[in-house]
Amino acid sequence: MASTSCLGLYVEENIIKYAKVSKEHDVIKVESFGIKFYEKIGDAIKQLIQETYSQKTPISINLSEEMYNYFDMFALLTKSDLQKAIKTEFESFCAEKGYNPNVFENRYAVVENQDDKDKIKVIHISGSKMEINKKIQQIEGYKLTNISPIAMSIPNLIDTKQEEDCLIVNIEDNTRITTILDNQIYNVDIIEEGSREFLDKINMKENSYSNSYEICKNTTIYTSEGKELQEEQSSYLEDIMPTLYSVVGKVKEIITDNVDKIKKVYITGTAALINNIDLYFQELLGNVDCEILKPYFVQNTKDISIKDYVEVNSAISIGLMGLGEGISGMNFKNQTLKDKLPDWLTIDTNAAKESKNMKKLGEFFTWDLGQKLDRIEVGMTRTAVAFFLLVIIYSGFSGLLADQMKKKQEQANDSIISTNKQIDFANSDSEKIKTRISNYTNMIRNLEEANDKITDRNKTRNAIPNLLNQIMMVIPEHVQLTSIENTTDTHIVISAQSDKYEQLGIFVSKIKADVILANTIATSGQKDSNVVSIKIEGELP
Repeated sequence: MASTSCLGLYVEENIIKYAKVSKEHDVIKVESFGIKFYEKIGDAIKQLIQETYSQKTPISINLSEEMYNYFDMFALLTKSDLQKAIKTEFESFCAEKGYNPNVFENRYAVVENQDDKDKIKVIHISGSKMEINKKIQQIEGYKLTNISPIAMSIPNLIDTKQEEDCLIVNIEDNTRITTILDNQIYNVDIIEEGSREFLDKINMKENSYSNSYEICKNTTIYTSEGKELQEEQSSYLEDIMPTLYSVVGKVKEIITDNVDKIKKVYITGTAALINNIDLYFQELLGNVDCEILKPYFVQNTKDISIKDYVEVNSAISIGLMGLGEGISGMNFKNQTLKDKLPDWLTIDTNAAKESKNMKKLGEFFTWDLGQKLDRIEVGMTRTAVAFFLLVIIYSGFSGLLADQMKKKQEQANDSIISTNKQIDFANSDSEKIKTRISNYTNMIRNLEEANDKITDRNKTRNAIPNLLNQIMMVIPEHVQLTSIENTTDTHIVISAQSDKYEQLGIFVSKIKADVILANTIATSGQKDSNVVSIKIEGELP
């Protein structure tokens, strides 16, 4: 059931983004928001709840390490048959990957299949039960009501009335790209590169995660028509640009797969705070409009900048899920016994503790028998009926839990027996393998020695021509090589120059990505007139 107020928490390593949002009719407000760096997650969450006065407010938090799968199903399946088919598909996937399907909590959404109108596309999302339980424990004692995947909540910030096909690129710890077609979430891509990659690099220089975060916010990307870079800015951009280049590459692939559909790219997350990142995306993506994602219901004020809201976009979208906004069925928190108790059977326990006599106890129940009794009789009647109902409910749930525990115990015993059999088979196979290992060891050693000699001879013979050929394939148009030196056995030093700094960054990134040189390092660059020169060093792979 949607609440009028909710505290949204987006938690990643070292940082929490929070936003307390409320809704009255169709008006959405952000009451308070911010970020907090932490060492102990439990203490940090408790402090945030107290600072935002959210001790009794519903709390919504992001799901971590979720997994997405996609299944095509016939559109005419009934709901029960569809659920069975989805379960079968997921179990087949787990069997193929060697996963235990019982360790996952699963949710799914259904959308129209863009390629086959007779079928539907199922977006299947899996979350580790262990990770979900960790989050529940972190907020123990407070009113945690919702755990949702950020890729499914971030579209809450877009005005659905616009009905535009777009991508939302959320660059947080890692990057989640949500594809929206026909005003529906159609696909989610997760790539490992994200803000954590470059924040960790900056942190190695600054030795402070909060300082690294502020540096990221104050960094400016200069495009081809930008001004000169200071040496300090150049150093930080070297840490940031390879990650952004990889993200843009993935966005290009998605746009290519949805040609003539994607009209706009929204950028959000920690990386969205980097100045001119939207211009950088625009320059590399060409005809697709690129802009920073701003919550559609937030307006500029004198006291608060839109950029401050953008910083906590993820937390705002998670909070909106707790208010019942967005796609339904994405809550990974199962209801507990306390959640299932009816609202009329509630007692103010703090007031009850302060009560000094039985006459007042009846006042703490929220329902009324409507009988014309005196105060003592009303209080005693309410108390008796309430405890009677509590006993019935407790007995029913106790029996249900006992039955479930018995079934789980039987499943566990069957699993133990099966596991022991598999261990016996594995031990038998292990003994057979050990008897053959000694025979193959000498043969492998002789082959490796011969192969090493051939490899070393071919490596020194063809290394430089191969290197030149690989460089020719990846060197950008505006980069010139001034020298290539083989200083020692396999050590290579390349001198390069360009009038565009980002072209040198792209060149270095491609050398690293294609492993043209191993252990590649590059200088920060020296600028002379309009030409920036760098040296790139590494080992022949």
